Amino acid sequence: MSTKYRFRDTYRIQLREKDHPPPHVHLTGGGVDVMLSLHTVEVMAGKALPLIIKEALEWVRAHQEQLLEDWKRCYP
Repeated sequence: MSTKYRFRDTYRIQLREKDHPPPHVHLTGGGVDVMLSLHTVEVMAGKALPLIIKEALEWVRAHQEQLLEDWKRCYP
């Protein structure tokens, strides 16, 4: 598991090396585990406060290309 971003002293965006397709990252912390699509930059599963989701999706959108490259290294 690789933490790519931490915010609000509670939440993390993680890429899990032994995960499953389609390409996604996990928003974790504070009792949440939300899957965020790396293709559509949308919530795939899970729930969190809208403000937390918004902040996480903005970060993923800004780093989408690098996250997809990281995913491809884990799943060639």
